[in-house]
Amino acid sequence: MIEALGVPHTEVAIVLINVELCGLDKMLLHGDIISVYPTFMQFDGVEVQSLAPLPPGRPRFIADAHVGALARMLRMAGSDTLYDNRYDDPDIAAIAGREQRIVLTRDRDLLKRRSVANGCYVHALKAPEQFREIVRRLQLEALARPFTLCLHCNAPLSAVEKEQVELRLPPSVRALQEDFSLCRQCDRVFWKGSHWKSMCAVLDSAQCSAGGGPASNANA
Repeated sequence: MIEALGVPHTEVAIVLINVELCGLDKMLLHGDIISVYPTFMQFDGVEVQSLAPLPPGRPRFIADAHVGALARMLRMAGSDTLYDNRYDDPDIAAIAGREQRIVLTRDRDLLKRRSVANGCYVHALKAPEQFREIVRRLQLEALARPFTLCLHCNAPLSAVEKEQVELRLPPSVRALQEDFSLCRQCDRVFWKGSHWKSMCAVLDSAQCSAGGGPASNANA
């Protein structure tokens, strides 16, 4: 009944029927009074268990084609995030279930699939605001590990000596930069240029709005 009104089950943390906590499988009776609440930590001063607790460990994500830029920003923050615009809804649901990933999307129908246990409907339209929204909702600020994952393929980055990649660098980068990271999967090289600085600003903004410290300090 809740989903018939347009609210995916992944967005429901607490359901009360006649002021009693219940699950989504509760059969309704005529005259029942139903209250539905999104994710929050306490209810009337008492902690309650969400209907869809997150998988254990660091949150891992899978994003659909609606939020590709958000996926890139989560990788930037060090969050394991799968994204491929060739994934269709059954692919995403299957991978999320198999790998205990949180589905990120602006498609309510995807989140209504029974096989999707955890997901977030992303309300914001632009990537920086989407990123801040997810950081706040899932309290990711303390888990940030900026610039440890490849922005393109999600694989871990490793430090590499300048001499090993020097011939692949633009002249200006070769002259100004000394610290480099390499993705062993796609063989891309990363350095702390203007793009890195703009990403730092986005991370800092998201963490400050969520009540955390600057991202540049989180990984010091």
